Amino acid sequence: MKVGFIGLGRMGGGIAGRLQGAGHELVVYNRTREKAAALEKAGAKVVGSIAEACAGREVVVTMLAHDQALEEVALGAGGIRGALANGAIHVAMGTHGVAATRALARAHAEAGQVYVAAPVLGRPEVAAAGQLGIVAAGPADAVAKCRPLFDVMGRRTFEAGADQSAAAAIKLANNFVLGCAIEVLGEAFVLAEKHGVARALLYDVLTDVLFACPAYKGYGDIIAKQDWDRVGITARLALKDCNLALAAAEGVEVPLPSGSAWRDRLIGAIAHGLAEKDQSVVAVAQARASGLG
Repeated sequence: MKVGFIGLGRMGGGIAGRLQGAGHELVVYNRTREKAAALEKAGAKVVGSIAEACAGREVVVTMLAHDQALEEVALGAGGIRGALANGAIHVAMGTHGVAATRALARAHAEAGQVYVAAPVLGRPEVAAAGQLGIVAAGPADAVAKCRPLFDVMGRRTFEAGADQSAAAAIKLANNFVLGCAIEVLGEAFVLAEKHGVARALLYDVLTDVLFACPAYKGYGDIIAKQDWDRVGITARLALKDCNLALAAAEGVEVPLPSGSAWRDRLIGAIAHGLAEKDQSVVAVAQARASGLG
């Protein structure tokens, strides 16, 4: 398939690599061209503009950090909407807000194009291994056309219907649960540590009995080893996701009291200079609040 790819951050590079490895005709654009060097060496064509990444493409995939970047790339001068062919598909795989998703879907429809929201579940190493979960929503025929792409990117695609905002809501709900779980892990490790319990021991107990699942094992290990440089998403991006979840909840009058605790710990970590560390640094903010560190 003729595919354009825009955005080669921690997640995007791994996803684009999967597409290139599967033999798709890949054209790549990234604002920092150096990040495309490995893909270019593997045979992808690297171009110098968004418009070039869209020219002649059946599908253009974006993996961008936030709504503002998505809106600029898709709707700005020289953006996707102005360059993508009639009937072609824009697949957005980043974490984006419900309102932004609806706005992009309308804008592409008005231009005779198709918008598929397909946010992903997993860390960068999971993306590189092709083991992501993908939540896809949009017109059924467009989602079906993208299936061969999704199949090489991830282990499972969850089809969320025709309304693209459903995929955004699912992704935000997923990140909300994950963020709160990490925040609670931070509280638990500090509680045990202040009673003289080694972090490694608590980790072993938690993840062997009741919480033997990837989220607790992965982030618990980071917290136990205080390996904040093992970044899945940064604290700054996690705060963005938290705010998107709270905004989505406010829009439909759903209180998220746990979200406020998650947000406060993220802000505390960022205030102490940890914005670019893994989001599990909420445990550091918890430790400081508890008189440790």
